[in-house]
This record gives sequence, structure tokens and C-alpha cells, in this order.
Amino acid sequence: MKKIIAANWKMNKNSKEAVETITELSAILNNSLPDEKEVIIFPPFISLEASTHALVSGPFQFGAQDIYPAKEGAFTGEISPSMILDAGAAWVLTGHSERRHILHENNTFVGQKTSFALACGLNVIACVGETLEEREAGKLYDVLTAQLNQTLAKLPTPLSPERLVIAYEPVWAIGTGKTANNEDIIEAHAIIRELLKDIIGTSVSQTRILYGGSVKAENASEIIKLENVDGLLVGGASLKAESFAKIICA
Repeated sequence: MKKIIAANWKMNKNSKEAVETITELSAILNNSLPDEKEVIIFPPFISLEASTHALVSGPFQFGAQDIYPAKEGAFTGEISPSMILDAGAAWVLTGHSERRHILHENNTFVGQKTSFALACGLNVIACVGETLEEREAGKLYDVLTAQLNQTLAKLPTPLSPERLVIAYEPVWAIGTGKTANNEDIIEAHAIIRELLKDIIGTSVSQTRILYGGSVKAENASEIIKLENVDGLLVGGASLKAESFAKIICA
């Protein structure tokens, strides 16, 4: 199974900037990817359609950074699965730490988004992770258990395992320059793998788990080789084509 390198551009890049970055990235990579990698780019909503149409044919997949769990209706400012699919994207992020901790999304709401997106035909990268206070209080297992149980509570069946990806992002390592050490990552990913056995059963070995948290070109090659690390969710280091290309090829 291929490893995923995902770029979360957050609230950066207008349509012109997004197209320029995608075009430059494709040129650096000679419009191809390492055989064992797949790349998913998550631009802002306003740049999503321009991004998916940036290349006549290209090696990248695209996704939206968030979703609302309804087909349509009076939900000002929100985006539905059909809108994301219409823009040419196939993926969506749910439960990113910034959605949880800045915009106060709880596990139940993240679960609603996750199950609805999958039921509507989108693939999902569902994010989980603990704060520094929770880690220091020895609550890593409890936090991951609660997040995963509620996020994945109502998955549609049957569900192909490649359509659901879990991203572990320790909140204290996102945008801070701090990176979880190898032991921290191995511990958390092992917990997630075990929890997934109970939640989704036999297909757990095919469910990819990504690491996200201050990933950069200098540490990507080491992190991606760790046990149970099936790819990377990259923030700031994905904004420039040159640095992101190095991570893809790490």
C-alpha cells in the first residue's frame, strides 16, 4: 500500500498562488511521483477548483479542509460533500486540531462529518491527537480512545479501507516547531492501530496512519520509516514547492 504525503495549506494561497505552487511542484517532480507514494493537496475552499484544474493531467489528488454534514440547506458559510466533489476533489480532512481547539468542534460533530463524507463518496483523513496538558497528565490513551470511538462511531458499510485514513497530530507539535520524538510517535501510532482493531476489525492492517506535526524536509525521511507510520500530513513545509518536493521524495 502506498504511503500518503498530504499537504494542508490551511488559510494560505489564493487561486493564482495555488496554481503557481502546483505547477512548480509538478515541474520539480517531472510530473510523476515515487512509486511508493501518493500525494494529496488540501487548498482553501476558494482555491480548490482552480487547484484541481491546474494541470491537464498530474500526479496529485485533492481534498477540502473541512465539510458540513448536510447535502444542502441554510448553513451559511459551510460546504457540502457534493460541492467538494463538483470542484474535482476526492478527499476531505475532518477533526483537524485547529478545528477542534480553535473552533471548538467536539468528537461527536467530527464523527458526523466523517461518516457523512464517507457515505457521500468522499475519502477522509480523520485527525486525532492530544494537547500537551493531556500528554503530561498521562491521558494519551484516553484521549485517542474517545476521539477514535466517536469519530468512527457510524462508518458506512461496507467501506474500502483505503478510503479512511487516520492522522495522528499531537496538538503541541502543530505549528510550534516542536516535533514528537520517535518514541512518542511509535507509542501513539501503536495505540491507534490497536484501537482500530476493535473499531473497524480485520481491515485495520490496510488502514493508513499518518503523522502530522511540524513535519519538514529535515525530519520527514526519519519519521516516515517508523513502525505504523504510513505517511505524513504536512502544514507549513508544504506551502513552498521546493520544500514539499523534498518531503515527497524523502
